[in-house]
Amino acid sequence: MTNPIAVFLTVLILAGLGADLIFNSGDATMLLARKFFDLIEWVAFWR
Repeated sequence: MTNPIAVFLTVLILAGLGADLIFNSGDATMLLARKFFDLIEWVAFWR
């Protein structure tokens, strides 16, 4: 991955998070965080 691609992806992710905070009060981010933690627990079960 080159530096311009990494910078573009970072800006894209930050823009998505910012749009979520502005339009949804961060609800989508919280949903994704909860699902991610559920996934971590599920994967830890199979360890």
